[in-house]
Amino acid sequence: MNRKFLPLILMLSAGLVTVVITFIRGYSILYKLGSLLAVFVIFYVIGSIIVYFLDHFDKVNSAEADVEETVYEKGADGEILGSKEGEKPE
Repeated sequence: MNRKFLPLILMLSAGLVTVVITFIRGYSILYKLGSLLAVFVIFYVIGSIIVYFLDHFDKVNSAEADVEETVYEKGADGEILGSKEGEKPE
């Protein structure tokens, strides 16, 4: 899954909300720009952290799936017949 634009989308949507709120309340231009800059930085960092954790969880889950892929079959007497690929275990 492509998560490249997640921090940017999160940052810009939070910035839009900030601009609308500061415009409605009638704050000064310097306050609007300062709060917009702070919101951009904060939400970009939050989005980057979210992307990092999602990528990390995907990596861990794919590693576990690779480990669990090998399934061995047992016969009626308990002897291991082979893996899913038809190989005999060592």
